Amino acid sequence: MSPPPDSITDHESEIGNVRRGRPVSPPHELLAAADDLFAKADAPARITMDSIAASAGVGKATLFRAFGNRDGLLDALWALKLAPVVEAVEAEAGLVRRQSDPLERAITFLDALLRFKLGHRHLIRAREISPGLLQSPRYQWMHAVLCEAIGQAAPDASSARCVHAAHTLLAGLHIDLIEEMLTSGLTIETLTQAQADHVRAVITGLRSS
Repeated sequence: MSPPPDSITDHESEIGNVRRGRPVSPPHELLAAADDLFAKADAPARITMDSIAASAGVGKATLFRAFGNRDGLLDALWALKLAPVVEAVEAEAGLVRRQSDPLERAITFLDALLRFKLGHRHLIRAREISPGLLQSPRYQWMHAVLCEAIGQAAPDASSARCVHAAHTLLAGLHIDLIEEMLTSGLTIETLTQAQADHVRAVITGLRSS
């Protein structure tokens, strides 16, 4: 059976203008709809582009045009939520830059990331179970910031060792691991102190090797 004269397929939506009869949806509205779905989901992996599109009241093609794919949408949402941490790192008067000691700067940065992940567990859980996390812009940024601080704190360490140390420290912030430690009885205060001690131990090891 032929489609109604006024209908338009998702394929036509992708290669042409937005679907007739639907106003353009600003990206922040699409991200808000996705954020709400992920926050309410028991299993983030089950949240699809179809369900996000339905919640936002748009066609799926609209999401693909705006974000490329599901991981791109998650990365955009992650970037939006991470903006205060980025500001703390990149602003001259930000929390991280105020630390003149690069070791303390690394500790402050990782503490900010830990608290960010705890405050946005639903989003982090959804992104960390998806492929390509280590190649995502947000992870690459976090690794670069931490690697720079480690290199400044241990200037005699090789670049390769600083790269490795940054990856291993960030691995300790995987949301599943954090939640497992909290479930086992550790408090957030205990986690932050243990993390700070671990950073000091890693950098001390790099300095002495």
